[in-house]
Amino acid sequence: MHRLRRMQPEGRRSIQLRAGLSKGTRMKNFNNKVAAITGAGSGIGQQLAVLLAQQGCHLSLSDVNEQGLAQTAALLQDSGVRVSTHKVNVASLDEMRAWAQDTVQQHGAVNMIFNNAGVALGSTVEGAAYEELEWIVGINFWGVVYGTKEFLPLIKQTGDGCIINISSLFGLTAQPTQSAYNATKFAVRGFTESLRQELDMENSGVSALCVHPGGIRTNIANAASMNDSLRAFGMNPEKSAKAFNKLLRCPPEEAARQILQAVQKDKRRLLIGSDAKTLDLIQRILPTGYQKVTALAARLSKGR
Repeated sequence: MHRLRRMQPEGRRSIQLRAGLSKGTRMKNFNNKVAAITGAGSGIGQQLAVLLAQQGCHLSLSDVNEQGLAQTAALLQDSGVRVSTHKVNVASLDEMRAWAQDTVQQHGAVNMIFNNAGVALGSTVEGAAYEELEWIVGINFWGVVYGTKEFLPLIKQTGDGCIINISSLFGLTAQPTQSAYNATKFAVRGFTESLRQELDMENSGVSALCVHPGGIRTNIANAASMNDSLRAFGMNPEKSAKAFNKLLRCPPEEAARQILQAVQKDKRRLLIGSDAKTLDLIQRILPTGYQKVTALAARLSKGR
């Protein structure tokens, strides 16, 4: 009597291989790797630089704010890793292309690009000037596109890398007076999720991660542009920025820690903060109904 062989169910790995997909890439550590970071002069970008340096990662840092870059460089002075700083406007293709080439020339290779730079705009759809829309799209979306496209071929040469694009909680749900910011962050999400699938199909050893931070204690609210169209809803532009600041509770160093952990775990998406996770859950349960909730919340908070 023949003994029946127990059939083992196919795991995720074998299914992926049969479909022509890679397992992704799992970066075991950051020692002796090279990371490029936009918006490295403050906030999450600065903390990413600090944590990566502590783990032996060489750094190519960029920001439009030279003073902020100098402060970050000072924090890394005794780190023992190579650090190069570059004044770069991420909305400029020429500047991003030159920075990518400079990074390889100065460091020999590049394994990661953190497309972190971003700005905010508070305005109604009707009240937003075209110049304001071009400004925020240039930084928040085109900056990510330029960073991805200019660094991706260079990262592929290492066979061990990752593209990390920073979206937002507002890339998961839309909010009144944040139409332009929402549009750019939804765009980053779609762009990065599509990229990740292409990289899976190519099996190049390069991965992609889309990050959705909630309220991170950075300078984005103070630096946000708030125009007078908010007054149509009874909102004061100056008070709105201060009120938004109160919602920024997560320290940037904690956000940076979670991002690096997600890179090492080869995650596709990372939600940072209870606010991001809660709103993501709400929009899953109420895919259109959440809009009434956020509109009501905005209406109730306008007098504060």
